[in-house]
Amino acid sequence: MRTICYVDGYNLYYSCLKHTPHKWLDLDALLQNLLHEQNPKSKLALVKYFTADIITRLSRHGEAAQHAQQSYLRALQLRMGERLQIIKGFHSLSKVSMLRYEVPPDKASRVDVWRLDEKETDVNLAIHAYRDAVRQQADQLVFVSNDTDLAPALGAIREESLSLQIGVIFPILRQQDENSRPGNAKLSACADWTRRYIRSEELARAQLPAVIPTQRKPIRKPPH
Repeated sequence: MRTICYVDGYNLYYSCLKHTPHKWLDLDALLQNLLHEQNPKSKLALVKYFTADIITRLSRHGEAAQHAQQSYLRALQLRMGERLQIIKGFHSLSKVSMLRYEVPPDKASRVDVWRLDEKETDVNLAIHAYRDAVRQQADQLVFVSNDTDLAPALGAIREESLSLQIGVIFPILRQQDENSRPGNAKLSACADWTRRYIRSEELARAQLPAVIPTQRKPIRKPPH
């Protein structure tokens, strides 16, 4: 079963990886393991990874964060070659006026704040998936996201191609105490199957080598 996976990198990082030692993730190995567990006939043909470049001046690690991100993307590309497409949006920083936190809220009491938004990821992901579906590029589309904004796209794909398998993997870390926030019911309703969490041990088993040789300077796992 030829499968394309669509990974919301921002969602994966903040919902599953941020507070773990497993950020140097071998995405190919993880997805292949999860797909095989769901259906041994699944064959991972392509991963589309949606992300945006870090804004250096807003990162706690500054230029080191940007270097770490680029090293990771290079490592993934080297690992997967043509089976990986990296599709980038961008970050937008804007000054907005928000309600001050008060109980009860007072619409006249406002404060100016900086708001950082990742732009185009949802739209890019939805367009790529819909186009792949109508062009019959795969037998199965799998979405690694917990974002409600994708529900209309999944619903449209379902209407266009009833024979196409749709899977959803929620990038929610399942802790040892098995407590986790619930997955997205709207996405599940559009899918043939749902994986509601990722285990810490699954992340631990799917890690890239600390040093990856290249034709030039090797890629090293960033210290942080």
